[in-house]
Amino acid sequence: MSTSIAATPPSKAVADGLTLNEIFYSIQGESTFAGQPCIFVRLTGCDLRCTYCDTEYAFYEGKKRSIDSIVEEVATYPCRLVEVTGGEPLLQKRVHLLMSRLCDLGYTVLIETSGAHDIAPIDPRVHRIMDLKTPDSGESGRNLMANLELLGPRDEVKFVIGSERDYAWAKEQVLAGVPGWTDRVNAILFSPVFGKFTPLELATRVMADALPHVRMQLQMHKLIWEPNQRGV
Repeated sequence: MSTSIAATPPSKAVADGLTLNEIFYSIQGESTFAGQPCIFVRLTGCDLRCTYCDTEYAFYEGKKRSIDSIVEEVATYPCRLVEVTGGEPLLQKRVHLLMSRLCDLGYTVLIETSGAHDIAPIDPRVHRIMDLKTPDSGESGRNLMANLELLGPRDEVKFVIGSERDYAWAKEQVLAGVPGWTDRVNAILFSPVFGKFTPLELATRVMADALPHVRMQLQMHKLIWEPNQRGV
């Protein structure tokens, strides 16, 4: 811990911190990092209400924590991969300080964010996983499509698909959406809504269309543990 941080009064450090829902150690269930041990830092709060949301408890539950204490807790786990998630982590502006701190310490840092918030201020060392909201989410009108122009080779875009309509919409974004974005990103992820659109249904369509750069993914953590179990 640096001298300047150590000298910060504890009450001010907490006040200048983040509202944290939970920190837990698990297997990364999604993205190109799937299957790797990962530390999850889940922040409180979200301004979207997706119909398929499986973390509604993160809308309001949480307590203020200093960034120092969060970093210190992350360091207790035997892992160098960290995902910052929510809720919607970009609602708390000091999340940028947390992510930069973790990058400075040599962690590989991921952020999972919706497509509704500006991703430009995120530290360029962070791997941005952006969830572009499909029609069945009820929040597709909130997508900030200009974000697609900001994506680079570290970044991934996820489409959560709950119906034929969702699949058709995602396919359109890949083939005829914002020009050039599909060639810039690391991966495009199509994920079925758990319990609503079956893996077989999605796999059949992904195989038939063979869309460029698209890979299907499942929520691995829900296959290992109970689908609604917290802390995994």
